[in-house]
Amino acid sequence: MADGDSIEFAAKYGQWVAIKRMSITGDTKPEEVVFNLAAIRQSLDRKSFEFLGINVAILDAYATTVTGEGRKSISNLVQAIQAIASKEAKSAVDQAVNGKPELTEIANVYLLRKIAQNLKYDFDVNTDLLTKIYPNLKLPKPRGRKAKQ
Repeated sequence: MADGDSIEFAAKYGQWVAIKRMSITGDTKPEEVVFNLAAIRQSLDRKSFEFLGINVAILDAYATTVTGEGRKSISNLVQAIQAIASKEAKSAVDQAVNGKPELTEIANVYLLRKIAQNLKYDFDVNTDLLTKIYPNLKLPKPRGRKAKQ
């Protein structure tokens, strides 16, 4: 990698502002680059559903009731995913889309992802997984005012 490479992401939409920057040098490890990209993707994923008007709190609550304190196992995942076809899930999704039935499919995507994440499965590389593999990786603290000690 050439010195001077960088990752720069800046977004502002309404009250939401996200800025993620990273300078890449010859000493930068690939996992550091992936970590930064994963942090950007996680931020976008979280906000995308909210910007569409989906009430993710309703879906989070339903996913928690379905998965409970379930451990990571294929059988628990299968049972939880089967619950998406239930009347209760349909009701939670209908509430979450706030009278916009065109968002039902997207809300179901969120619910499926949340159920899998609650059971410690994920569909993408994420910062939690990367810090488990590479404990030295951490999200940089935002610049600004320091808390009094």
